[in-house]
Amino acid sequence: MDFTKVTGFLETQKDKGIAGCSCMIFKDDKKVYEHYTGYADIEKQTPITADTIFRIYSMTKVIVCTAALQLYERGLYNLNDPLSDYMPEFKECKVYKTMPNGAVMVVPATNQITIKDLFTMRAGITYDDASSKTGRGVIEMMKRMEEQYPKRTYTTREFAKQFASIPLAFEPGTHWNYSMCHDVLGAFIEVISGKTLGEYLKENIFEPLGMNDTAFHFGEDKLARLATMYTPKDGGIVPFNHPWDNYGLDSVYESGGAGLMSTLSDYMKFANTLTRGGTSENGVRIIGRKTIDLMRTNHLTEEQLKDFDWFTQLGYGYGLGVRTLIDKAAGGVNTSYGEFGWSGMAGTWMAVDPEEKLTAVYMQQRIPNLEDYTVARLRATIYGCLD
Repeated sequence: MDFTKVTGFLETQKDKGIAGCSCMIFKDDKKVYEHYTGYADIEKQTPITADTIFRIYSMTKVIVCTAALQLYERGLYNLNDPLSDYMPEFKECKVYKTMPNGAVMVVPATNQITIKDLFTMRAGITYDDASSKTGRGVIEMMKRMEEQYPKRTYTTREFAKQFASIPLAFEPGTHWNYSMCHDVLGAFIEVISGKTLGEYLKENIFEPLGMNDTAFHFGEDKLARLATMYTPKDGGIVPFNHPWDNYGLDSVYESGGAGLMSTLSDYMKFANTLTRGGTSENGVRIIGRKTIDLMRTNHLTEEQLKDFDWFTQLGYGYGLGVRTLIDKAAGGVNTSYGEFGWSGMAGTWMAVDPEEKLTAVYMQQRIPNLEDYTVARLRATIYGCLD
């Protein structure tokens, strides 16, 4: 296989205002491609290398959902269990409802949030989005917590407790909405395991797989290897600090939806383990093959698939925390049915394809991330190189 076309595409990314990027591909359990280009820090002329640490944002979700499924495999809960069986603060949720006269009222929710609703983004939760009543409630709640616990010194469990007080955007189980469901799922992991989310991930995924450069919080030595985030300005790009970024050594909160940092090779260790059916090349089993099949099964109804209408997800359904390909024609996608994965807010992306025994991981640091441009082209280029 010749991946020259992939290199050619990656080298053009700088023309799109991307300071630097990297990509790694495994095929048939062997590394067949690795490429680094551009800068981790333009001002310091620091190149992107194998040691560069990236904010992976929502690619955290795949790791956290895998961790939660480990606990499922141990018989500690069922996917259809009510969340309130484990986190009582979600017992009597309220929901916004539009009345026949057009008025919007807050009423008791008819449906209980299930554990599966958290995995599948169907809980009625939102992000901190000013365009909806629920989203504005999240903004207000996070502002209150920051006043009480500066620099995110609140715990993941406390965050979830506060979240339960916000009325839901819709009845649980009825719609798909990208949200902080996996942040709540992270708190659920803490309740079930008796450990902090970071401790659980370290003991059950990071250490077993040798992911030594993946964590929610780093000391100054590793933070020095963190790539600079960039955003466009005046025809160029400038450094950018997103409010969700690591708050420094005092931060306590561990976001199950967006908080991890990692390197290209570290994340590949995790992603390729999923391609291998849950057992690493060193024989460490972190999750079962049949559970991965459940993870990459589309769990949305035809009606809910209408909510999952992002350009980058055309042809895909949504499983237990991952996109999963269900319609090649609709998406114009040249991958395999059941290829799955996710991406991150700064433009990181991963694909797991058990049928082709192929794993791809891509890293960059830019907001807006140009995902609509990059993902489809990179994916098509990678698969176009296969024999």
